[in-house]
Amino acid sequence: MLYFKGCVVREKLSKISDSTEEILKTAGVKYTTLNYENCCGSFLKRTGFKEEAEEVMRNNLDDLLKSGEKKILVSCAGCYNTLKNDYKELFGVELDVIHTSEFIRNLIKNGSLKINKTNKKVTYHDPCHLGRHSGIYDEPREVIKSSCELVEMERNRDRSRCCGAGAGVKSAFPELALEAGTRRINDANNIEAEILATTCSFCILNLNDALENINKKNSNDERSKLKVMDLTELILIGLEK
Repeated sequence: MLYFKGCVVREKLSKISDSTEEILKTAGVKYTTLNYENCCGSFLKRTGFKEEAEEVMRNNLDDLLKSGEKKILVSCAGCYNTLKNDYKELFGVELDVIHTSEFIRNLIKNGSLKINKTNKKVTYHDPCHLGRHSGIYDEPREVIKSSCELVEMERNRDRSRCCGAGAGVKSAFPELALEAGTRRINDANNIEAEILATTCSFCILNLNDALENINKKNSNDERSKLKVMDLTELILIGLEK
């Protein structure tokens, strides 16, 4: 199996890849990584750079096929949607892609991972790429339920709010992205969740920025104690080693 980390995880959120690799090692899963990992091409495609995106995608596809690995594990919802769906549409290639939420769910079900359950109240934010685009809703929730108490926000699954970061919005319209992220943080605060878990690196960046912005405006007594975490980071808390 090949673990494809994704640009944002490699460059900005290495805790996600560290957590993922720790989980894989604990479960005894053999995996490899690419010596040089290209971008999957998602960002270019979503922002309208069609020709550039296809060139990047072709180069990345060549590297993936040359790796000789049949299954590709990904951390980011954007990478999942792109490798699983866009590559098939553009190049007619059906890659065996699995998201960490699916893979960890399988490891727990087959007994490869033992999780100590805690009483933490955790809510889950459905990333657009993993939820509405790819139909993955249950797997991450099953993983959360194996370790914590799952509490749902009013807007969830196919009615989930967008975090505000996708399709280049965070780069081109940062204030709009922050406003959208703030609404989602408020959704989690309204149900008194301790942790807002998600499965997309772009969502984590924007939701953390929104949370930081909210807390800057409040006094110490009014600051939200909510934490934004990737699903792998959450699982690592209760992982039996």
